[in-house]
Amino acid sequence: MKRPSWITFIGYFYIFGAIALILTLGVKQDIDINLRFGVPFLPETAVRIVISLFSIIMAYGYLNLKKWGYWTMLIYSSLFLIISIKQANIYHSQLFIGNAVFSALVIAYTFRNRHSFYSTI
Repeated sequence: MKRPSWITFIGYFYIFGAIALILTLGVKQDIDINLRFGVPFLPETAVRIVISLFSIIMAYGYLNLKKWGYWTMLIYSSLFLIISIKQANIYHSQLFIGNAVFSALVIAYTFRNRHSFYSTI
């Protein structure tokens, strides 16, 4: 089955994000990534590396239309949506609102195109 173009865009967007996280190791931000993900007790560098590796693996499964890629993307996007909404209320930042909107769109599009993941064997 041919992969829908937006699935390609979403998958490569997550790969790009993972690469950006790796390339910005050691760069200080206003709000650290471990705070964004709600795990302030974990080291910033470790969180960046784990999220980057997880995103690349998730995007691989998503781009190859694997069932586990579908479910992983839905679970990750749902988690990130909840975290973004929670953090937007704490920090009053448009960054978190944008993340929440993108996560909601990824969930909706992925669910709407679930047939692409279940028609492959």
